Amino acid sequence: MNKRQFLGAVAAAGALPSLGAAAPKAERGPALLTVTGAIAKPNRGSFDRVADQMMHRQQLSFDKAFAFDFAALAALPAVAIKPTLEYDNRPHTLSGPLLVDVLKAAGAQTSDNSKLILRAVDGYAVAVSVARARTQRFIVATHMDSAPMALGGLGPLWAIYDADRVPEMASRPVGERFTTCPWALYHIEVQA
Repeated sequence: MNKRQFLGAVAAAGALPSLGAAAPKAERGPALLTVTGAIAKPNRGSFDRVADQMMHRQQLSFDKAFAFDFAALAALPAVAIKPTLEYDNRPHTLSGPLLVDVLKAAGAQTSDNSKLILRAVDGYAVAVSVARARTQRFIVATHMDSAPMALGGLGPLWAIYDADRVPEMASRPVGERFTTCPWALYHIEVQA
């Protein structure tokens, strides 16, 4: 065997194992929403004081969590709503999965009396019952007027419902309809 044949055989042999190797697992994107509390299907570990700095500053802690990246949220069936928003007094189309579907995907163990603490990046937090989230058809909006919502605006996620379609809310001034709807949502605590 001459040198050229030998080098060709070595190169071919080195390539063989990679031909049968499984494709590498796709990387997940950064977590946009973390669900903690009464959940049965965690996909991440416990609170990490260093990695979870915003949660640390907001005095959160947890033993287990389910983290959603944008792709995981986008994989859930989307619903569109068109509420009149307080920022410009005009209707806007918001779309994303139903909040109860997000909870289901995280394996949340809830009843209608269970409470959800919805928390925004600025620390604003509000408690909503699962019954209210279901009845008012809260969504975790990922898009507004067909465009992904940006951090620094109202996004990237917004827990919101169509207040125009809920009689007791539609009768209120538009500025009072969304007190239970934190924009820049990043954390949900499920209290069974």
